[in-house]
Amino acid sequence: MVAVDQALCIGCGVCVDMCPDVFVMTADGKAQAIKQECDSCSLEEVASACPTEAINL
Repeated sequence: MVAVDQALCIGCGVCVDMCPDVFVMTADGKAQAIKQECDSCSLEEVASACPTEAINL
């Protein structure tokens, strides 16, 4: 299950830039996963790119 730890997220937007089909920014400036899979990006790569390791797969 794809989830963003809101306590760790700093709102940098790397995940949204890499995979906008799965990740969006919320009104409070944090990332949120809106889907559980993606055909156009590697969720493992997105999770690895997160500077605070806030993305859990």
